[in-house]
Amino acid sequence: MGRVEVLDARDWRARADAHAARADALTAGHRDRRARGEAHPVEDFLYTYYPTRPARLRRWHPGAGVVLADAGERASWRHYVAGPGGVRVDHAALAAERAGTVAFVAGLLRATAGRPAQLGCFGLHEWAMVYRDEHTRHPVPLRLGAAGTDEVVDSHRLRCSHYDAYRFFTGAAAPRNAVTPTRERQAELEQPGCLHAGMDLYKWADKLGPLVPGELLLDAFTLARDIRVLDMRASPYDLAAHGYAPVRVETPEGKAEYAAAQRAFADRGAAVRARLLDAIERSR
Repeated sequence: MGRVEVLDARDWRARADAHAARADALTAGHRDRRARGEAHPVEDFLYTYYPTRPARLRRWHPGAGVVLADAGERASWRHYVAGPGGVRVDHAALAAERAGTVAFVAGLLRATAGRPAQLGCFGLHEWAMVYRDEHTRHPVPLRLGAAGTDEVVDSHRLRCSHYDAYRFFTGAAAPRNAVTPTRERQAELEQPGCLHAGMDLYKWADKLGPLVPGELLLDAFTLARDIRVLDMRASPYDLAAHGYAPVRVETPEGKAEYAAAQRAFADRGAAVRARLLDAIERSR
């Protein structure tokens, strides 16, 4: 590890307080719905698909290479250690404990960052998840009905490269895909234009735990939340009752709108991906 940064108590406590306030604002809707026993087909995805807990999300960590002065209360925290000048994340022990995860995430992020963004899928993975199936994944009506949804899939070539989207394709849709993603091929196929690859940056930030600065974790979470909105607006579901206008990817105009938004998310994802790789490097 290179240079170590020391934060005085006033600075790091202010950052920790700002982080908690930001996390509370990001999770307020989910917490309110949970208290009422309600669910949301768009916003609750990050709490069901990923193991997100609001309490964990609001806990700030400085990341590797940062010493917190006057932070004795953190000395007993898991993955922290006291040393000269204060308390820091025990990056060596944490990296050793999660060596397999760290190596996999670093390899996946580097491989993805080294590829150009592919923008020709048009979000049809959600359509493929209900293709020729009487069941849907959400208690929301299909915008074009079952027959209309099937017709859209029939008239397009599926180009999904992300295993965790592809694995939910219906049996009729899976053979129509241009490739066959598997968990073993994830590093080979992952590409930065994929919405799910962008959302998963939050998953990797969460898995790396205290090695990732709190601000970066929330930036990744916010990116995933914003991507999810596009993901569902471009889906076959009618979300007008929830306040979402559709991106009609079955039309040329909708495809152009989707690709432009996809490109913007790829750019945002590239910045988060680079910061995650930097956090991993700082832990070594």
